[in-house]
Amino acid sequence: MPRAPGQIDRVKTQAILDAAGQMFGERGLAASMEEIARRARVSKQTIYNHYGSKPELIRAIVDRRVREITAPLMAPAAAAGRPEETLATFARFMLGAVMQPRGGAMLRMTVESAADQPDLARAFFESGPATSRRRLADFLRLETEAGRLAVDDPPLAADFFASMVIGSHQLAHLLGVGRTLDEAEIDRIAHEAAHRFMKAYAA
Repeated sequence: MPRAPGQIDRVKTQAILDAAGQMFGERGLAASMEEIARRARVSKQTIYNHYGSKPELIRAIVDRRVREITAPLMAPAAAAGRPEETLATFARFMLGAVMQPRGGAMLRMTVESAADQPDLARAFFESGPATSRRRLADFLRLETEAGRLAVDDPPLAADFFASMVIGSHQLAHLLGVGRTLDEAEIDRIAHEAAHRFMKAYAA
């Protein structure tokens, strides 16, 4: 059965984002649009039609990942007023993403390319870490307004929480000297961070 036009567009979009993520992980920000197009099996013009520029393509890749990581902050559990459970789930998603080989490779190559291509590095940072911290800060602000937390500086508290979760694991992973965390360890770190955060910012 042939695909409808909308389905074709979604398939191409997925192929472009998957290929771009792979190429940036392998080559860093220096990966060309031609290489990405070949990997995605589309024309270079198709990529430009979808995203307009390399910075916008990077934003789209990172935005997809951030949506997955921050989904717990918008989930029913969050709306139901269970901040510790929501924070633990968010922490598990965040640490799991940090420990993924492809995510680590892309971050490593982005850091290496940042001096030569600062605009692309800025797009990566603004769409990734900055956006996830902002969404966490918004969640903490709403929980404070609801009386379930007492956070006087949500952006700073969001940084504190992310640091507790990621700790030295991300740096060790980037340097290739860290050990792999299994699901049980990630879950333990996530719940411990959420529990301690709740004690520090209890209403």
